[in-house]
Amino acid sequence: MKFAFPIVPSARTLVLLVLLAPVALVLAATAPTAWIIAPALGLSLLLVMLLDGWMAGPLVDLQYHFPSNAEVGQPTELRVVAEIERDAGARLPNAAIGFEQRLGEGGTTHFGLSHTGVSSVFSGETQIIPTRRGTGELQDLWLRWGGPLGLAVRQVHRKLEHPIRVWPDLTPTRSPALQTFLRDAQFGLIARRIRGEGTQFEALSEYEAGMDRRRIDWKASARHTALYARENEAERDNQIVFAFDCGQAMCEPVDGLARLDRAISAALTAAYVALKGGDRVALFGFADKPSLLTPFVTDSKAFHRLQTSAAELDYLPREPNFTLALATLSARLKRRSLIVLFSDFTDPTSAELMVESVQRLVRHHVVIFVTMVDTELEELVETEPREISDISSAVAADALAHQRAIVLQRLRQAGVDVIEAPHDAIGYRLIDRYLRAKQKEAVG
Repeated sequence: MKFAFPIVPSARTLVLLVLLAPVALVLAATAPTAWIIAPALGLSLLLVMLLDGWMAGPLVDLQYHFPSNAEVGQPTELRVVAEIERDAGARLPNAAIGFEQRLGEGGTTHFGLSHTGVSSVFSGETQIIPTRRGTGELQDLWLRWGGPLGLAVRQVHRKLEHPIRVWPDLTPTRSPALQTFLRDAQFGLIARRIRGEGTQFEALSEYEAGMDRRRIDWKASARHTALYARENEAERDNQIVFAFDCGQAMCEPVDGLARLDRAISAALTAAYVALKGGDRVALFGFADKPSLLTPFVTDSKAFHRLQTSAAELDYLPREPNFTLALATLSARLKRRSLIVLFSDFTDPTSAELMVESVQRLVRHHVVIFVTMVDTELEELVETEPREISDISSAVAADALAHQRAIVLQRLRQAGVDVIEAPHDAIGYRLIDRYLRAKQKEAVG
């Protein structure tokens, strides 16, 4: 089916029409009897423009291929295919797509279409990078193509209303390094790594030089008239809670994405490993009040439940209430658990309340506090000042960095395991700390 679209002048045509105005004035001043020449030139230009628009050809079919799901911070491909019956010398089509700011900065993307190898069929691809979780919408599609002279263009507008659900970023769980680790773990790597330090009996093995003598099983050795040692395995079915501060500080961006999104990606990576290791995982979110507490997930096959729940964690530009949130979490937990708290702080008062709440929590649970390195603060401190304002900014940044170091040191002194690292490293460091806590039988 062919679609009829109006022919509109291009920018080149408008420029030529503007240039005809001085020509008309010159003719009117020098040869009044030749005034008909100027209108004739303008009319000729319009006729050539219409001919150029006709040679651009009608649109026969327009198709677009958009995904329904995307991951925050990861490129998402959009594809448009158009069939246009046009002159061989006509210019290639261009497309533009408008969308909500959640789906990318600027709200629009422009791209060209190229030959597909099939006559009169053109296709083009572009990428958008979602910046926020939730559901965003592709709103409008514009397609524009011109004639061979570049004097006229045809264009079409389509209302899309195509929703895209933006999920947490799970690319770390698909990384080759982690997949290799998990593949080896299926053959007992995790068990071997933590064997000998736990309390659950695994097996007996012949005692060899260098083994801890405390592992010798004297009764079994007496029965076999040879020395045998106990092989223990760390307990499974531990409870792990990933707690997210969804307040003001965690809504601030780091390398283009909110700190909360960076934290969720790291937490889901560690949660995937924990589920593979036989432990139970839950998510907890809060700001000025608790907003989410999921049931414990016990099987890696149900990992999608954690992903769905994490996608529901909202950005709340309010100050977090650590006292209420951590007291609520502690009351819900009926046994000793590993609590991983993702947060950040800039205000000394809120930091003091956070430290007091975490100190109460660490009496009954194992706590890991995760925060991202503030690269902007470090840059302000390390950059050589050039003006008086730079000096004042550096002094203020240095004071904040000092206060931050004091807060983290107080958490360490309270028995909290603190992870302060760049956003792209916290996930793997968290996995190491989790395995270390599991090896020490600190949970359970």
